[in-house]
Amino acid sequence: MGERTFLDILEPWDGLGILVRRDHPTGTWIFLAIHDDTLGPATGGCRMKVYERPEDGLRDALRLSEGMTYKWAAMDFPFGGGKTVLAIPRPLSQEERRGLLLRFGELLNSLGGRYGTGADLGTTSEDMQTIAEVSEYVIGVHGRSDGPMDPSPFTALGVFSGIRAALEHRFGSTDVSGRRVLVQGVGAVGGPLAHYLSEAGASVLVSDADPEAARRVATEIGGVVVEPVDVYATECDVYAPCAIGATVNARTIPELRCAIIAGAANNQLELLNDADRLAERGILYAPDYVINGGGAMAFTLIYQGLEPISKVEDRVVGIGSRLRSIFEEAQRSGGSPVEAARSHAERILKRGPFAAELSAFDDIRGRFAR
Repeated sequence: MGERTFLDILEPWDGLGILVRRDHPTGTWIFLAIHDDTLGPATGGCRMKVYERPEDGLRDALRLSEGMTYKWAAMDFPFGGGKTVLAIPRPLSQEERRGLLLRFGELLNSLGGRYGTGADLGTTSEDMQTIAEVSEYVIGVHGRSDGPMDPSPFTALGVFSGIRAALEHRFGSTDVSGRRVLVQGVGAVGGPLAHYLSEAGASVLVSDADPEAARRVATEIGGVVVEPVDVYATECDVYAPCAIGATVNARTIPELRCAIIAGAANNQLELLNDADRLAERGILYAPDYVINGGGAMAFTLIYQGLEPISKVEDRVVGIGSRLRSIFEEAQRSGGSPVEAARSHAERILKRGPFAAELSAFDDIRGRFAR
């Protein structure tokens, strides 16, 4: 079978639409996917990455935008699913990067509020400030000036809470002490997560495509480095994928020697039926768009001033409770946690947003108004 074309990739997608633009000064393909706006304007991060083929960037944008639809619905927040992928042909110089981001900001403006963005894999809070020089549709920049600029620590906190909930469901206790946890990818989220786990007494194994990053984090927390090629066959209680998606698939699942998968990466399952493969092996899976929602949750609260920053972490820790409910529902129904989480999100989508929620988010929604 030959390589899939743009049309092959788009054909099965059920989203609202995708904007495709070629940025000629840098050779970058821009893919801006809007999957759903039932609950509100599409909102999702801006990913920047070198792909082997532009088609791989398109596929990422489609999958990630759908994941955002279910992430917002799982949290019952009035936003829709969207995502941007900047498929750069090579690492860009500082000047090239700035120019690309400014042109992307103008592209955001052309949508008139149908979509808002934020930092994601390969982009930073500084990048978002650059985009915000020309566009107001950037989360985490416009709003409170006394809040944090980086959502990653909140994402890590939510994943840590989710890991504790998964341990409780599988082993009867939230205690992390003595558990072996393998963190794959120790960047902006995986690094803080490794620290949370170590401070709680876990035995932390770390792996990263960047050997120096893995060694640095391992040294900081007294952890052990695992080579990327050995990740899936390494025995552990929890495998926490915190880098690229689709690492849990028909090829890796037979190799896994873990009891739980609970990490920060988006689209960890390559295919939906990979959830069934995990269930057959007795591996408990924490649905990615539930466990990794801490950053999105925190920023929509912080920058609208809906709660004191000191209380936002309590809301993020509540991700653990949400996962407990999902695990229990899956156990009652005999289905997988993915089915239970999807069922919950689809009930929210079918219901639509409450009027009270709309008024609570008037400021941010006002900027993203159609």
